Amino acid sequence: MSVKNNAETDELYNSPFMRACRREPAPYTPVWLMRQAGRYMREYREVRDRVSFLELCKTPDLAAEVTVTAVERLGVDAAIIFADILLIIEPMGIQLEFEKGEGPVIHNPVRSALDVERLQEVESVESLDFVMEAIHRTRRALRPNIPLIGFGGAPFTLASYIIEGGGSRNYVHTKTLMYTDSGAWHSMMSLIARGLAKYLNAQVEAGAQAVQLFDSWVGCLSTDDYREYVLPHTRAVIESVKTGTPVIHFGTGTAALLELMSEAGGDVIGLDWRVDLGEAWQRLGDVAVMGNFDPVSLFANQDFISAQAKRILDRAGGRAGHIFNLGHGILPETPVDNVIALVEAVHEMSQR
Repeated sequence: MSVKNNAETDELYNSPFMRACRREPAPYTPVWLMRQAGRYMREYREVRDRVSFLELCKTPDLAAEVTVTAVERLGVDAAIIFADILLIIEPMGIQLEFEKGEGPVIHNPVRSALDVERLQEVESVESLDFVMEAIHRTRRALRPNIPLIGFGGAPFTLASYIIEGGGSRNYVHTKTLMYTDSGAWHSMMSLIARGLAKYLNAQVEAGAQAVQLFDSWVGCLSTDDYREYVLPHTRAVIESVKTGTPVIHFGTGTAALLELMSEAGGDVIGLDWRVDLGEAWQRLGDVAVMGNFDPVSLFANQDFISAQAKRILDRAGGRAGHIFNLGHGILPETPVDNVIALVEAVHEMSQR
């Protein structure tokens, strides 16, 4: 390895974001924002005017471009590769389409044990090489002190999409399969977990410094259901990630599930805005935490935004291991100047 590569590796390892993942002191609280590359940003909209969402995900140059542009425009401390959590389900034999204005639609949802048996084992993630190539190109384009986060959907959230066929309010089909045929459910979750492990490790191999599991829908479950139907499979994924790679374990609506999520694993537990960060961290114990600014607060004036950010920083109390983020993704109509103001406020108020 060249001297330059050694220096770059050291810069990444000692970056504020990576230090926070390891619960080591950092010069300030690092901040990045879920969906920081998105429709609220003019540069992103200009790219999307030329290509569909799925084309953007599958074109490495463009995926790298929007990833890097967001980091440079906002001044955040980490990048997250532009992709979608559902890309991994296509190699399983799922027919996925993104309809304009409607979000993802699955044309062959899984509703029975027979449907589960038709799912394909992900023997290789070669069909997702466009994600790995986007990571290569993004890593080359990023500043050497900006870590790159890879990601995937957690097993429960992916299973819910596959079963429901798209978005859902009550997860009737998902819970019906879970409750009435636990054998088929666990078989499906295990298959998803094995594919996810391959996919996340391929992203690490391609150049991601950390990975995040998005369990966006898991908040619909009781603690008993989480423990029985979800925890073993999420744990299997996290334990399979290459040793030394920080894993962020994120969910929404998870106030009742935090201890169980920590038990499932993760170096960093993501918190949404519905919990007090200080109290949640006390419940979680010896892990780093990420969060937990309400995305809708970014529509308020900048004085209010700064005050809300200070409240969260105060609750973190300057402890090592806090990564500032939203409680979920940036919303499409969010004013860009307010997002930049949030990042600057966090950096300024958390200087140590």
